[in-house]
Amino acid sequence: MREVIKNVIVTEAEARGMVAAALAEADRIASDAQKRSQDLVAKARLEARVEAERLVEAAVSEAAREKQECLARATLEIEMQVRLEQTNRHRAVAGAVRCVCGQLQDG
Repeated sequence: MREVIKNVIVTEAEARGMVAAALAEADRIASDAQKRSQDLVAKARLEARVEAERLVEAAVSEAAREKQECLARATLEIEMQVRLEQTNRHRAVAGAVRCVCGQLQDG
């Protein structure tokens, strides 16, 4: 009977050791999983930041391009208006010169 009790005690000790080893392994696995998860999150954040920066740079470039186009259109429009005004001024001056020089034309 003593031998049986001794075997039970040894078996219980072995079982406790196995449970402790299993718990330690479970903790190690959970720790590794948490570390991998943190690494993946950090990588995803970095990728998202890089993509966001790329999108911002593209938007800034597009805004600069649109601004240049708008300025070019405005410049062209202003130049056209100035030419028209110069033409009108030249006509007015020519008319005044004809009037002063007595070259009026009857309508």
